[in-house]
Amino acid sequence: MVTTLDRLGRSTGNMLTLAEDLRANGVALRVLNLGGGDVDTSTPMGSMVFTVMAALAQMELEIRRERVLDSVSKRRAAGADLGGRPRKVSDSQLSNAAHLIAADVPVAEVARNLGISRATLYRRLQTAKPANVESPKIAGGTHPPTLGGLTVPITRL
Repeated sequence: MVTTLDRLGRSTGNMLTLAEDLRANGVALRVLNLGGGDVDTSTPMGSMVFTVMAALAQMELEIRRERVLDSVSKRRAAGADLGGRPRKVSDSQLSNAAHLIAADVPVAEVARNLGISRATLYRRLQTAKPANVESPKIAGGTHPPTLGGLTVPITRL
């Protein structure tokens, strides 16, 4: 027994497979909230109604997904806020952190002053790295990450 069809599965195929598996094991599925009355898959008419309603639920899901994706792409193109959690450290604070680290201030101290973990600071420095900036070679042949032309050594403390 299930109250609404949309809670049963993610797609029409999943719902039909589940209904068939249940039927093969002698279990009839009963959907309680379909507007008119209960749907019992143990009857041919109930099985047909279940199949049609599962297809309609899948179509509704795809339409909703399409609308959301369209809205996100329009908001992204317009430069609008997409929501989500605001970052604790701004880009200017991150730039200042990179300057401090380049000036040999310990990463742990910089992270503590920003109120974030060292791991978060390392991650933010990595993701803030401009893609078009070349990393200069340092001793040992490795390339440290850069931020706006600054070399930011990533070392564990």
